[in-house]
Amino acid sequence: MGVKRSEREKTSISARLRQLILYLAVPLCVLAVLVLVLLMIYSLQYAQISSNISTASQFNQNFKDEVDLKMYYFVTGSRDEIPWDEVETAEELATKLLGNTKNRESRRAANSVLNLCGNLKDSMSEIENTDGYDRRMHRLENNVYVITELVQDYMYTYLYHEAGELAALRERQSMWLITGLILTAVVMVTTIVYSLRRGFLISHSITRPIDELYQRVTEIGHGDLTPRPQVEAEDEKLRALGGGLEEMASRLSEQMELNRQEQVRLRSMELALVQAQINPHFLYNTLDAIMWLVETGKNEQAVKMVSSLSLYFRSFLSNGKDIITIGEEALHVRSYLEIQQVRYQDILRYELNMDPELDRCLIPKMTLQPLVENAIYHGIKEKRGGGSITISSVSEGNQAVLRVQDTGVGLPPEALKQLRESLESDEGTGFGVLASYKRLKLLFGERLDFQIDSVENKGTEITIRIPKYLEEKT
Repeated sequence: MGVKRSEREKTSISARLRQLILYLAVPLCVLAVLVLVLLMIYSLQYAQISSNISTASQFNQNFKDEVDLKMYYFVTGSRDEIPWDEVETAEELATKLLGNTKNRESRRAANSVLNLCGNLKDSMSEIENTDGYDRRMHRLENNVYVITELVQDYMYTYLYHEAGELAALRERQSMWLITGLILTAVVMVTTIVYSLRRGFLISHSITRPIDELYQRVTEIGHGDLTPRPQVEAEDEKLRALGGGLEEMASRLSEQMELNRQEQVRLRSMELALVQAQINPHFLYNTLDAIMWLVETGKNEQAVKMVSSLSLYFRSFLSNGKDIITIGEEALHVRSYLEIQQVRYQDILRYELNMDPELDRCLIPKMTLQPLVENAIYHGIKEKRGGGSITISSVSEGNQAVLRVQDTGVGLPPEALKQLRESLESDEGTGFGVLASYKRLKLLFGERLDFQIDSVENKGTEITIRIPKYLEEKT
């Protein structure tokens, strides 16, 4: 469990960003330390050589003249003083320089000064212990004068080599500086290239799944809930976000399907309720008409009417289906008109002009019959001399167009306006028209076009445009 957690932490965005910072910071820190070390070494060496030169500069420039003069006075007897202090000072100075000097030639010069100082002290001691002016003068000229000359020359030689060492150090420092600049440039370029590459990979590993998540959210927002593969991401949080998004889409899809099924169920119930509101007086009136025909001896008409009534209810029941074809609806309307024509044979004429191409198109049951019934009772019966009803269907592109026309009394403008408004408010007069409109609206929604046109004393026309949904063949 600890191993898995460690691996997740290594692949997290924050961990990879920390790694990128380390990749960028470590080389720069190492380079900075290296430059500081080089500067420190140079500073120490420069300080040491400068100190040596400063110490050597303390050497008495008149060392030879003073020592030679004092020894001359001693030999001639003018003074009894031997310049031991000058020689010991030079000897101490040489010892100090020898301990601090790294340059081989400078050390050789300092060592030579130290040895010469010892020889000079021996020569001065010999002169002190020698009797006779000539012998002393001989030792002075052949030993002391020569040694003091050499001491002074070697001290100058030391200064020369130390100055050369300082110049060499400056040249080395220039080389170090050039090398450091080249190394800095190489390290910087390498670090920047590597960091850019790593940064691009990290950025891509972050932005790619985020872009995919954004695209997925946009698709879901547009209603596309089709299952998709989970977003691939190196970061666990982005993977969890992608998985949660897909799970949310799946649940939303399931909920929408449940809502759709519930809407279908509610729509079916509402259709059934609307259809249950059909006026039962038609059945009573038809049975009364059949009884009257039988009583008056018009048995053939009575049989025909019973046959039409049987066909009417057979098509009305439609094996329990709420959605039937236009062909079945036309058969239902035809049987209804046959029954009504027996009752109103003197005033009613009708005609059905149905396009066979639309016979298999789907339509809610009891769509045309209430419109025909409305035309008879509110149009034909109210007009002296009766009138005619024409029911037709025609195909127009991907739409089916149904019309119910009558030559009845029509509607005055105010009544037509009220009827149209009742369709929008689902209340008011014109129950048959409203019932048909509601059934069509429930099935087709905004794709329904339902128009009512009427002219007073000339008739009414209802035009229905619906999508052509074909019944599946069995």
